[in-house]
Amino acid sequence: MLTAIIGLTGALIFGAADFLGGLASKRISPIRVTALAAVAGLVGLLLVLAFGFGTWSTEAVLWGALSGVTGALAISLLYACLAIGPMSILSPLTAVVSAVVPMTWGLLGGERLGVVAYLALGLALVAVVLVGFVPEKGAVRPSLKGILMAIGSGAMIGAFMILIDQTPEDSGVVPLVLNRAVNAALMFTTVGVLWLVGRRAANVRVPESMKEDAAQVLHQATPHDSAPISTGWKPGLALAVACGVVDALANGLLLIGIRIGDLSVMSVLTAMYPAGTILLAAVVLRERIAPVQWVGLALALVAAGMLALA
Repeated sequence: MLTAIIGLTGALIFGAADFLGGLASKRISPIRVTALAAVAGLVGLLLVLAFGFGTWSTEAVLWGALSGVTGALAISLLYACLAIGPMSILSPLTAVVSAVVPMTWGLLGGERLGVVAYLALGLALVAVVLVGFVPEKGAVRPSLKGILMAIGSGAMIGAFMILIDQTPEDSGVVPLVLNRAVNAALMFTTVGVLWLVGRRAANVRVPESMKEDAAQVLHQATPHDSAPISTGWKPGLALAVACGVVDALANGLLLIGIRIGDLSVMSVLTAMYPAGTILLAAVVLRERIAPVQWVGLALALVAAGMLALA
């Protein structure tokens, strides 16, 4: 029962982190949001570690650092596939793969569940698809590139859970500290490289006729009622920091759930993270929750209840 409660709570908090990150990404670039969130989460985890909640070891450092690499790859592929679209298909596909990969690993590794639990996991996977469904008008069939990116993102999220599960029982938040440190280093390196590339491109002389053509295309392609994304850091700083702290809390719950329960159960429950995002969007932004998503939320609660009683 405790594992089910922690898993579902963690999923809602992961969704809240995504909501904050989404708001921040409307003000500054998503890569900068990810970098700032990683640093904020790292600071929070270091404070927890300072109170003795973790023991350093080679295994904790190794698996934690590797999870940071998979996390960075997951985020990069996720942004890329959602940019290609359609989100209505690629978003739930990513969530399902992120659940199936560690669930399969856990079951093949010897985890044994009862009949009710297996039925609950199947029901939960259906809930993941319905909750993660993003209604889109005129959505088209996804390209092979988009599908492969979505699968890759989900697989990397699943790999993150598997790697964290490999860490020693007494390691505490040490693996998460390494995860955030590596993630932050990779993201800030990416920001730096993109900045250098941008500076270099800005110094290249372009004929005035080409500049005018580019400006006309940009004017036509940009919605006139949308706010431009800032090239600085300050507009989305507070939201990105909040995103990092909330995400670190969710990762802490994920770690606790894996320690006291089964990886297969935690992976499926955590994949319901879109629930937290759509609920916050409905409350804060007054966005409408689609009927199919309400069905998904109901099925998620039923599945969590079945897992709690299994």
